[in-house]
Parts: sequence; C-alpha cells; structure tokens
Amino acid sequence: LDYDNCLNFMKGAIQCSDKVTTVSPTYAKEILDPYYSHGLDGILKNFTYKLTGIVNGIDTEVYDPETDNLIYKNYSVEDVSGKAYNKAQLQKELGLPEKADTPIIGIVTRLVKHKGIDLVKCVFEDLLKADLQFAILGSGEWEFEEFFTQMANKYPDKVGLVVGFKPQLAHRIYAGADIFLMPSQSEPCGLAQMVALRYGTIPIVRQTGGLNDTITDS
Repeated sequence: LDYDNCLNFMKGAIQCSDKVTTVSPTYAKEILDPYYSHGLDGILKNFTYKLTGIVNGIDTEVYDPETDNLIYKNYSVEDVSGKAYNKAQLQKELGLPEKADTPIIGIVTRLVKHKGIDLVKCVFEDLLKADLQFAILGSGEWEFEEFFTQMANKYPDKVGLVVGFKPQLAHRIYAGADIFLMPSQSEPCGLAQMVALRYGTIPIVRQTGGLNDTITDS
C-alpha cells in the first residue's frame, strides 16, 4: 500500500488483483499517461498485462423512446414523427420560440471544467450568431452556472437553461434536441452520448476515453 510515503489503496489493488479493468479500451490506454493517471501511471505500466477496457453500456429499457413515459410523446426508429413533437414541446417548456427548422443543441452535464464546459464558454456567443438554440441542464461550478444564467437572460430566444438536475427534463432533452454536445476533457466512458444515440440525437464529442470508442465519424 506504500506509495510516495502515503497509503494508496488503489496502488495496492492494482498490484494484488488478477485483472484491472476500465470502462473503455481508450481510457485503459490513456491512464498509462501521466495526464490521466493521477500519479499511478508508473504502477499501471508495470502491470499492463492485467489491464483491459470493457465499454460501458446503458439500460436500453429505461432509455427507450418507444416506451419512455418521461418524454412528451413516444416514437421509434420505424416512425420518428414523434421526435418533432418532442422538439416543439421542449422549446415550449424552456421558453424558446417554437421553430422546427432551428437546431437545438442539448447539454446535460455537470457544469465543470472537467466536462469541457470552459471550452463551450469560450465560443458560446460565437455559436449563438448562428440560427440555433441551446437546451442546457446541469449544475456545478459557480463560474459556469453564472455564465449560462447570464447567457439565458441575454439571449432568451436562444438559450433555455435549468440549473440543477431533473431526470424527467434530461430525458426530454435527449428526445427533443437535434444535437447533443459533450466536449469532456477526459471521459472514462460516458453514458450520455449513448443515450443521445438511442433517442436519435446526434452526439458531438471530443476524441477521448469512451467517447472515442462509442462515437465514430461517418
């Protein structure tokens, strides 16, 4: 357990275990780099023969637009007409103009730098110059909560914001948005991008961790 004159139970677990797993193959490679490993890269490099990544998964019964009772209207891959209704109702709930041809970018996340929210902040007003809307649900660091609150007040026709976490609204954003933005600086796997796919919402993600393993360019 001794590590740098401290007790480190993770280090001991890595040494004594038969197998070390992560929730995605890319993250299993990334934690061999000091940037991702929080100081354990040296230990992990000694035991790479134990290390493997298994991609995480979602509950496809909970996240199913055909049966989900938290969204405005159910739809399926055979009949996606209900998605347009979900979009209109999401715009209405968030106080956004009901514009069918205006893309909605959904963000459901913790509002922290680790999730890449600082990257969004840097370009947010530039993005708002385009014909699009944001549906944002999350809470976290005061800096970002305050920033998005200001943006929602300044651009009420383009930014719908709810600070906090409301599972029902999360489902409705997945169902009603056109695009799902997930710019995490690192992400062991991530579930939101897979949920978005389940609801027919296009994920835009950074090429890191499980985001790299679950979302491919086409």
